[in-house]
Amino acid sequence: MTPEQMRDASLLELFSLEAEAQTQVLSAGLMALERNPTQADQLEACMRAAHSLKGAARIVGIDAGVSVAHVMEDCLVAAQEGRLLLRAEHIDALLRGTDLLLHIATPGDPAGEAAVPAFLAQMAGLLDPAAAPLPPALAAEPVVPVFVPPVVEPVLSDPEPEAEPLLPRKAGKRGGEGGERVLRVTADRLNSLLDLSSKSLVETQRLKPYLATLQRLKRMHGQGMRALDGLKSQLEDSGQSLEVLDALAQTQRLLVETQQILQQQAADLDEFGWQASQRAQLLYDTALACRMRPFADVLTGQSRMVRDLGRSLGKQVRLQIDGDKTQVDRDVLEKLEAPLTHLLRNAVDHGIELPEQRLLAGKPEDGAIRLRASHQAGMLILELSDDGAGIDLQRLRRSIVQRGLSPAETVAQMSEAELLTFLFLPGFSMRDTVTEVSGRGVGLDAVQHMVRDLRGSIELTQQAGQGCRFHLEVPLTLSVVRSLVVEVGGEAYAFPLAHIERTLEVAAEQIVQIEGRQHFWHEGRHIGLVAATQLLNRPTAQGDQSSLRVVVIREREQLYGVAVERLIGERVLVVMPLDPRLGKVQDISAGALLDDGSVVLIVDVEDLLRSVEKLLSTGRLERIERGVQGGRGASRKRILVVDDSLTVRELQRKLLSNRGFEVAVAVDGMDGWNALRSEAFDMLITDIDMPRMDGIELVTLVRRDQRLQALPVMVVSYKDREEDRRRGLDAGADYYLAKASFHDDALLDAVVELIGDAQG
Repeated sequence: MTPEQMRDASLLELFSLEAEAQTQVLSAGLMALERNPTQADQLEACMRAAHSLKGAARIVGIDAGVSVAHVMEDCLVAAQEGRLLLRAEHIDALLRGTDLLLHIATPGDPAGEAAVPAFLAQMAGLLDPAAAPLPPALAAEPVVPVFVPPVVEPVLSDPEPEAEPLLPRKAGKRGGEGGERVLRVTADRLNSLLDLSSKSLVETQRLKPYLATLQRLKRMHGQGMRALDGLKSQLEDSGQSLEVLDALAQTQRLLVETQQILQQQAADLDEFGWQASQRAQLLYDTALACRMRPFADVLTGQSRMVRDLGRSLGKQVRLQIDGDKTQVDRDVLEKLEAPLTHLLRNAVDHGIELPEQRLLAGKPEDGAIRLRASHQAGMLILELSDDGAGIDLQRLRRSIVQRGLSPAETVAQMSEAELLTFLFLPGFSMRDTVTEVSGRGVGLDAVQHMVRDLRGSIELTQQAGQGCRFHLEVPLTLSVVRSLVVEVGGEAYAFPLAHIERTLEVAAEQIVQIEGRQHFWHEGRHIGLVAATQLLNRPTAQGDQSSLRVVVIREREQLYGVAVERLIGERVLVVMPLDPRLGKVQDISAGALLDDGSVVLIVDVEDLLRSVEKLLSTGRLERIERGVQGGRGASRKRILVVDDSLTVRELQRKLLSNRGFEVAVAVDGMDGWNALRSEAFDMLITDIDMPRMDGIELVTLVRRDQRLQALPVMVVSYKDREEDRRRGLDAGADYYLAKASFHDDALLDAVVELIGDAQG
């Protein structure tokens, strides 16, 4: 590509960005002018946006863009000068021109230029009343709005002046003189930056034990010096020789010098640790901020969509947005667009009445939909409400009965909240006929599914004749999760706070048996009680328990109390997705690191509740014994896991620990060899590809050692080729397993096959 071609490509790219920004200004301004066609500030903003696009299109040589923007500018100038009053047909045409400009500016989109002649003819008819009217088919020819998602630009800057074109500036310097530079960064690089910064934050916490050790050494050193002073006094009193006293004095001087060094080192380490943690926190906060975008980014085109859909249905609807500057993770924003669009379309189609019906009900002709975004305890709170007719509960009851979802007698006794939950069932619709907008049964169940994928929740309330209100709660970011960390079977697990109703301490005598299931009474209702040790397959704790620590979790209408050993506390955890090659780990959604660098698994509450239902249906749900909890008396078999992958190492450890084995880990072959020579194990599980010493070398050394020759050895590797299997088995391994088998019981079955059960 020649330098001139490169320059042209860059200008076209900038024109596309310019069109994206300025058409948003035009859409917002034109919808405001539809409500008040004489607003001078909106007329000025729209005229300047059209003027800027005309100049930009002329620079890049797109004549169709010049023509469209020019006629739009003429219309807006006429409105500014009072020669033309903007009516609904003018706004429709100008919005159509806005869509055309976005089509024209989108590379590879043929829809734009083909529609230009019809648009110019339509505008000519509107600007010149004496002109012959357009044929209806031509005047009404639609242009599909194009909403081009913005290229990832995570670094936020102040909005630019609306009419100032981007094209005359140098590429890469958006914002003008004194403005903040905006760079394009891929989402993968942002994710890597956030991951590295979170690990850096955790690593700084590992300095604390070293500092504590230095402080302990200082105390021991001081005790030693005091003991030496006492010894010197005794020696002086006993008349010891000068040589002994001189040696003692020299020892004291050395200890004083050592004390000074220790004090300085402790002070330096303390200062370094504090600065490192501050910088790591700042790095993490900055990396996280790069992923955050204003909530307004998901609203691009939503006001226009509400307006256009309302007009197509013969309704006048306006969308009011509060909290559009609320910062949200860009991944969350992307996943919110579809459910929000669905809810808004529902509100226009189902909620807002026709103008004549609203007037009869004493309401203004224009229907109002309000969308409000705010932060609360690490969650994004969205409230979407309308002032429509609300939900006809009698009609809803009839639909439930007609679809055979529940008998009429039961439905008649249901509360309003219970009835509204039927709207979230798959395939449920209150429409008898299918339209372009609704009636196909793809409704609130899809919205609920998308919200739950975001680890969020949705709730519907309504007031007959006054409208509906949807309350959504989703995490501000998918990169971090606010969690309650608990201890189960000696291991740490995290429950996302979004699914926790409350925590309780339940006395043993409060536990009751109802229909074969354990419950406890709280706030007027019985709550089922299950043991986390059974759900997560952890060993039961030993000792007396006069009361239980219970985490009450909720998923929609399901509510259960999960008994845990200890509540460690609330933590903000950086989510570390499990390696996809490991498959789905039952009841676990992801991992994270605690402040001390230890691994904690994040519980998948929805999956956990499915496990509860499965245990209930098969009659295998165990009772929690009240009072003394018996522990395991027999010693457990010990297994050494050697793997350089933290994720794989920890997953193997938890799988084996859950089965009752005692597990030690090593980070590579050399570390594993040192552990084997210093401790006794019943089995070795090792990877092949590792630094310092690989798995084949480790197995070879084990088989050469007379003491370890009979030790059962399993090789676990991603490599599943025949030659790799042969290498492992020829080196002396007893079993070769591919890591892809972790999603089932293959690993545990192989271990039991080689050495039996944990206490066998």
